[in-house]
Amino acid sequence: MAVVALSESLDVVLGAKAADLLAEQINVHTVGELLRYVPDRYVKQGDLSGERKPEAGERLTVVARVEECRTVQARNSRTKLTKVVVFDGNVRISVTFFNSPWIASKLPKGSRVMMAGQVKYFNNEMQLTHPNWLRLPEDGTSIEADDAVGSALMQGIAKALATDAGGSGENTDRTIDFSDFVRDVIPVYRATAKLQAWTIWQCVRAVLGWLDPIEDPLPDSEREARGLIGVDAAIRKIHVPEGQYDIDQASTRLKFDEALALQLALAQRRYVDRGAEAPSCPHVAGGLEDRFSERLPFTLTDGQNEVIDEITADMARPESAGLTKVAPMSRLLQGEVGSGKTLVALLGMLRVIDNGYQCALLAPTEVLAAQHFRTLQTMLGGLAKEGELEGEEGATRIALITGSMKTAAKRTALLETVTGQVGILIGTHALLQEHVDFFNLGFVVVDEQHRFGVEQRDTLRSRGRDDVVPHLLVMTATPIPRTVAMTVFGDLETSTLKELPRGRQPITTSVVPKGKASWVQRTWERVDEEVQAGRQVYVVCARIGDDGTAAGQKSAQKSAEAGGEPAVAAVDMFTTLSTGPLGKHRIELLHGRLHADDKAQVMADFTAGNIDILVSTTVIEVGVDVPNATTMVIVDAERFGVSQLHQLRGRVGRGGLPGLCLLMSGAADMSPAMERLRAVAASNDGFELSLVDLAQRREGDLLGSLQSGETSSLRFLSLLTDADLIDDTRAMADAVVSADLTLVEHKPMAALVDSILGPVRLAFLDKS
Repeated sequence: MAVVALSESLDVVLGAKAADLLAEQINVHTVGELLRYVPDRYVKQGDLSGERKPEAGERLTVVARVEECRTVQARNSRTKLTKVVVFDGNVRISVTFFNSPWIASKLPKGSRVMMAGQVKYFNNEMQLTHPNWLRLPEDGTSIEADDAVGSALMQGIAKALATDAGGSGENTDRTIDFSDFVRDVIPVYRATAKLQAWTIWQCVRAVLGWLDPIEDPLPDSEREARGLIGVDAAIRKIHVPEGQYDIDQASTRLKFDEALALQLALAQRRYVDRGAEAPSCPHVAGGLEDRFSERLPFTLTDGQNEVIDEITADMARPESAGLTKVAPMSRLLQGEVGSGKTLVALLGMLRVIDNGYQCALLAPTEVLAAQHFRTLQTMLGGLAKEGELEGEEGATRIALITGSMKTAAKRTALLETVTGQVGILIGTHALLQEHVDFFNLGFVVVDEQHRFGVEQRDTLRSRGRDDVVPHLLVMTATPIPRTVAMTVFGDLETSTLKELPRGRQPITTSVVPKGKASWVQRTWERVDEEVQAGRQVYVVCARIGDDGTAAGQKSAQKSAEAGGEPAVAAVDMFTTLSTGPLGKHRIELLHGRLHADDKAQVMADFTAGNIDILVSTTVIEVGVDVPNATTMVIVDAERFGVSQLHQLRGRVGRGGLPGLCLLMSGAADMSPAMERLRAVAASNDGFELSLVDLAQRREGDLLGSLQSGETSSLRFLSLLTDADLIDDTRAMADAVVSADLTLVEHKPMAALVDSILGPVRLAFLDKS
């Protein structure tokens, strides 16, 4: 076969059968994608299962020798069991085959065998049940394809991969080469039930043999300054290393490539908007922005003033010197719970309205959308009542639209929006529907961005008039480590609010072990004391409850799978509290399956002080602001993530009174879950806790949001430890993309992006 390029389709190189298998099982389609599908680990001769003990359920590929093989009759059954014990030089593995007595004659004691299957443990003994297997040759390194002995799947794969020495792919001599399996270091790839690790390696070796030398995307000077080996050497060494030094060198280079590919794609995303036109929104003296600012009963924090300056400067700044056109703002505003993000966003919206444009505020839940609607109406007063009796001169109008609104109310809101009467339209996913039109949309605010799909924020941005692209502000109260902000939100400029408004009291957080009855009793006594003092309390549960609905049953099942015993349901907790000692207080229930009108009424009653204890699910996680709520009890707190716990407790202590959060948990004392809860209890700094959260989560969960749920190709980059590398590659990517947006003059870099992120993931990233 002639030499191949990275962009070559695998069906051309390996044939349709192998290419289809790779595409179906690991989402790999091109030569470049296959070569970036790097080994999961390495094993050495004499330790062929690897140094890491595999987890139960993990797929294991092992090359070992048979120590024992016999067939026995199963007790109380006609089933015949073939029992095999294999030893890889480090670990003995017990292997069982059902009703396959012929295998015993094919695996005599001392024979060398490759096996692949799902690991189980019994009495701490590693086991494989009915694995796929292939006997390896003892003398020489190759056998005739027709002489392959093994399970049907492994035999078929072996025969399909048999090639002639010339590499033409025509299988003229039907020889299978096993020389790779006598190497000192053997790579092991993440496999599936239908695609074995060694099959992936055979495909990689075949491609490497035909591959044209890879052109390096880095100039020699840049590569040498960073002490990196060439990309061609790195690709070959990561798959066929001679030792650990090769692996380390290759890993360092490929980590750089991953960071650079990601930052190049994000830089393209940032720069593509710079050719678009957005509304120019300079300050309007005496407008709504000024009139509202003059009425604020408090002084903005230094952080709020700084972020407002950043936002308003983006809205008024020409794209470049000598031009009047303004590029669309794309900015992430992150800040601690209660740091005043909504107020900052409102001042930005008033600036836009002063310039004759409309604003849209997208919220993830109806509870939060309604909360924003009430909050903005209260804050603006007569400035938001244009055309009403209490309306002031030059006022605007705020409208709300949600999926469960009555048709007449929704129709009115839509009509007033399309005619330009509404200055701020607040809503849930209902805003994204095709029939929601604006008269002149200039600014889109997305609250709690992580709750939305990747295409949704751009859906609203497409609603501008005359090809004008609205400015974009996405907000999150989930603090984000800087490295994550530069990757997951890398197409956005970032503003941060760390300073809390003056008067906010710290929240005291304590862990309450469920196993200590006196602690649990004291928790409910503390709730009683708060209510007796005229305060209000949240009791948060991890699930709604199995009330017979499909959603309820699914919730119960998921909860049980997560931790064995089902989490306490909100409906059950409501019953328990209502019929117990706390039943003398006013207790209500709030969850996502209530009718929208009922949810709105419960929240209105709680806000008005007509409810003492609100038993709820996480529908109150974001945006809910009840100043008199001072205490929160989170039941089964181990079921929540670090950032979510921090979000939830931010609902209390918002009215100048100290807040108290009690984390009730049945987690074992020394478990990771309990360590996570203690970390939350020890710190009120959301940015510090975000690092704890990142350390405990798989980074692929975060990077996966860039990749549409596909298998992650980012295997080396760490968002915890590679901040300097991300900084370095971001600067390099900005310099390259600012001069060559499509990378037409940097084709090796374009190939790098394509091979690492892949076409599917790139298309996804382009919409994110």
